[in-house]
Amino acid sequence: SRRRGRDEAGTLGRMTDMRRDVIEPLIAKHRGRIVKLMGDGILAEFASVVGAVRAAAAIQTGLADRNVALPPDKRIEFRCGVNLGDVVIDGDDIHGDGVNIAARLESLARPGGLCISEAVHDQVRDRTGFSFEDLGLREVKNIDRPMRVWQWHPERDLVAGDGGPGAAAPAAGCYTPRTVPTIYSVASSALPAPAT
Repeated sequence: SRRRGRDEAGTLGRMTDMRRDVIEPLIAKHRGRIVKLMGDGILAEFASVVGAVRAAAAIQTGLADRNVALPPDKRIEFRCGVNLGDVVIDGDDIHGDGVNIAARLESLARPGGLCISEAVHDQVRDRTGFSFEDLGLREVKNIDRPMRVWQWHPERDLVAGDGGPGAAAPAAGCYTPRTVPTIYSVASSALPAPAT
């Protein structure tokens, strides 16, 4: 991204601090695990779809809280996508449509926001207290059928960093790099990797 090119060491340091101080603790708190880091992206897996959505919202709110204290050119915003689906376990890694759809959802999210699939929305709509906006059916790369997408952003619901009610303000006026860091989350039914 442009930001990384201007201040690579500073950007990487801030991203590492955000991951250590905000992202990793909130993923663990909501019973998730980081599957892998991919450049400025993170793939996480959760046992519960409610936990995945609460973690993503808490992460976005926690990062927005941190950004408020930073000058605009030092702020970093993430996009999150959450899907519920089958994955194939391959050692410590996971693959499959569940992961691919989560990645496509992330690409539709606004910086600082979260997009979820219809399957996720059906499971969490009455269980999280978050307000989601229906973005309708969307065509996405490498997925055979259009999928209904729902969007959440901290401006829709103000939540504290732990996912509960609060008065945290979203970041305003953040500089957004061309490549926004990403978090893909999958609540999954695990399938063993095919034997080779």
